[in-house]
Amino acid sequence: MPSQPVSRRGFIKSAAVGSLVTGAVAQSRSQPPNVILIVADDLGYGDLNCYGSSIPTPNVNALARQGVQFTQYYAASPVCSPSRASLLTGRYAPRTGVPYVLQASDTHGLLPSEVTMAEMLKGAGYRTMCVGKWHLGSLPQFMPNSKGFDEFYGLPYSVDMSPLPLLQNTNIIEEPANLNTLTERYTQQAVNFIANSQKKPFFLYFAHSFPHIPVATSEAFKGITGMGKYADTIAEIDSSVGAVLQALQSNNIDNNTLVIFSSDHGPWYQGSCANLRGRKGETFDGGMRVPFVARFPGSIPAGQTNSTGMATALDLLPTIASLTGAKLPPNPIDGVNIWPLLTAAQDSVARDIFLFIDTYNIQAARMGPWKLHVARYNTPPWVPLPKIGRANLPLANPELYNILNDPGESSDISLDYPQVVAEIQARINSLLPDMPSHVQSAWKLTASTPVKWNAAGAWPVEAESSTTDSRS
Repeated sequence: MPSQPVSRRGFIKSAAVGSLVTGAVAQSRSQPPNVILIVADDLGYGDLNCYGSSIPTPNVNALARQGVQFTQYYAASPVCSPSRASLLTGRYAPRTGVPYVLQASDTHGLLPSEVTMAEMLKGAGYRTMCVGKWHLGSLPQFMPNSKGFDEFYGLPYSVDMSPLPLLQNTNIIEEPANLNTLTERYTQQAVNFIANSQKKPFFLYFAHSFPHIPVATSEAFKGITGMGKYADTIAEIDSSVGAVLQALQSNNIDNNTLVIFSSDHGPWYQGSCANLRGRKGETFDGGMRVPFVARFPGSIPAGQTNSTGMATALDLLPTIASLTGAKLPPNPIDGVNIWPLLTAAQDSVARDIFLFIDTYNIQAARMGPWKLHVARYNTPPWVPLPKIGRANLPLANPELYNILNDPGESSDISLDYPQVVAEIQARINSLLPDMPSHVQSAWKLTASTPVKWNAAGAWPVEAESSTTDSRS
């Protein structure tokens, strides 16, 4: 039987129950827990040793052994800016004003009405810092110091954009940024922040700029893996994780700190998706399912691998709010509290379907083990756009996959489970009225677009409408 979706009212009830349980964690300690959120850029599901890669990542491996490792965790978008907007707000990206990748020249960013995780925790007495890549708007009113972070050290956007200044708070300290020493300097800033945050609980958002291309490493890591520059870059990120963990031990706050490591979405050209289909820019799992490990000594049992419970980047804000006792933002939250999954108290948590959205386009949805693809672009993201642009087109026959049995999304079983297809389609339609108008319009446009399919039933060869966006 397919799992039963829950209403938004059910979400609120579930979150309230979770708050009663997890709020006790904050109350039972002398000080609310510190939170460190480490997010790599373009790191693939198969790029870590603990996820099957041959690249040595002993520190992330140790983090996983000492806590929990998820195999069913999703970024909220297959590209950079939207995924980060959702991560920090707990809301689908089209709600936040950042539905697509922002360019260096863009003059807009995260909407003033959006409340970030940093603003939420700052309201609960936390000291906050963002280290690394921001990419949610590069004008002063959109930068970290204006969105709840006491301190910022990093880049306004991706390493392949120009001009590329390195900032300390609002001051340019280097331009262009020296990429070779970037990870090393990020790490030192993070370690310093931990050492200087003993009097108040803190939130550290450590957003690495790599392994987004062009990759770069410090001299000590060049050639260290014998597997090329990409692997060397990941090895340096892993070493950075080790330095952060050592800083927690050296300052005697290891046992009162939640550490999470993940990625903003799947890999671009060089990384590994393991056995998943697709990659960055696509709503197949290879584009959005990413590594996720979490450790909190004494609260998250060690040695777990959660291979069935689905979690998403949307869930981190409500989970951390409940854990720390922080007040949830007034905006409706799309994520749910996953603390019962982190602590192995439950195998799953109540949630509505999870929508796979790129820009304003709904392309798929997941409910329990089921994933239904309803639309797709007429060209893969790595193919140059045709003159008409990239169109989001309806699939003549929606494709259904059981992700637990078929992680590669290779065997369409929609004809075997028509009731599941109908249920997910009904849930998509029921969520649409609550979505921004651009999402509703895009959905109507997708559904009404005439399509001709090629003989293989693969990529459409004709479309009458299109949208374009960057894949950076």
